Amino acid sequence: MTQSGNNSQTGLALIAQTSLNSLNKGSQKTAADPTFSNSIVNIDPTGTSLVSATGPAGVSDINDIEGGSDSDQVTFYTVRDKDTWSGIAGMYGVTVDTILSENDRKQGDRLITGELLLIPPVSGLEYTVKSGDSCATIAKTYKVPAGDIADYNDLDAKCTINAGDKLFIPNAEKTIETAKPVQKAAKSSVKVSQPYLTSQPTKNISGYYANPVPGCIRTQGLHDGNAVDLGCPTGTPIHASASGTVVFAKMGNNGGYGNLVIIQHDNGTKTLYAHLSKIAVSVGEHVSQGQIIGYVGSTGHSTGPHLHFAVQGAKNPGADGSWAK
Repeated sequence: MTQSGNNSQTGLALIAQTSLNSLNKGSQKTAADPTFSNSIVNIDPTGTSLVSATGPAGVSDINDIEGGSDSDQVTFYTVRDKDTWSGIAGMYGVTVDTILSENDRKQGDRLITGELLLIPPVSGLEYTVKSGDSCATIAKTYKVPAGDIADYNDLDAKCTINAGDKLFIPNAEKTIETAKPVQKAAKSSVKVSQPYLTSQPTKNISGYYANPVPGCIRTQGLHDGNAVDLGCPTGTPIHASASGTVVFAKMGNNGGYGNLVIIQHDNGTKTLYAHLSKIAVSVGEHVSQGQIIGYVGSTGHSTGPHLHFAVQGAKNPGADGSWAK
C-alpha cells in the first residue's frame, strides 16, 4: 500500500487546448499525475472550437502541474456530428493511425457522435508487447530510438517490459489513412449529456458521490486540477462513485493513466478512475452507484498501487471526506 503523503507519478497532463501547435514537438516526462480538467471534453457553444481548459479555480491546468510541459499533454475529445478521422487528426497535428491505434479502432470504423476519443500529444502507435520483445527490438522494428519508448512509457533504467504490456511508440508510423467523411452511426451506443462548460462554476453537489474504495487511505490530496489518490492494495474492488454511463474504458498506458475508466453522470459531471489492474465494465454500459467497475492497480505512470480518482465539473469529495453515506 502506498503510505507516502507525496505520492507523485511521472505522468502526462490531460488538457484540451485551443493552441494545438505544440502537441507534436516531442514527449518529455512531467512530475505529476495527468490532469483531469473541469473542461476536459468541453466544446465551444458555437460548436466551432475547443474551449481552453481551466481547473476548478479557473486557473489554467498547466499551472497546476509540477514541471508541466505543453508537449506532454493528452486530450479526451468528444466526437461531434460530421466529424471525420482526418479532421480530428488534423486538429491535433497527429496522424489518423495514431488516433485509431490509441482507441482500439481500425480503418473503416465509423465515428459515433458523443463517443470519447483519447488523443496523444504526438503521433505514434500503440503496441502490445510479445514474448521475447525488448525495447531494442521494438525500436528497431519501428525505427525509433529505444530511449524515446522508455521515456514516454516511464520505464525503468533497464527498460523492463513484459508480454502483454501495452506501450505507446512515439513517432512510429504506418500508412496514413486518406480518410473520407465518416457517417454518423444511425444510433449511438453511448449517450453523453451536454458537456459542462467552463463558463459555469465548479459545483458542490453534497451527498452525490460515494467513496469508490471505502476503507482505503488518502495518500495525496487535491492535485492536478481536481483529483485525489487513494492508496489500496492491488485487487481492491473499485465501485462507481455515482450512477451513470461508461464513456471510456480501456486497458493500456492511456497517456500515463494506465487502465482507465471514465463515467458520465446524469448531472453533467464525469468521474475518472485511473491505474486500474483490471476493468470490469465496457463503453456504453450503464452502471449503478456502488457497482464494481474495476480493481486497484499500479498501471501507467504510478509509483505504487492506488486509485487516482478525479471529478470533472464538481467538488471532489475525496479532498475533505464528504462522501455520500
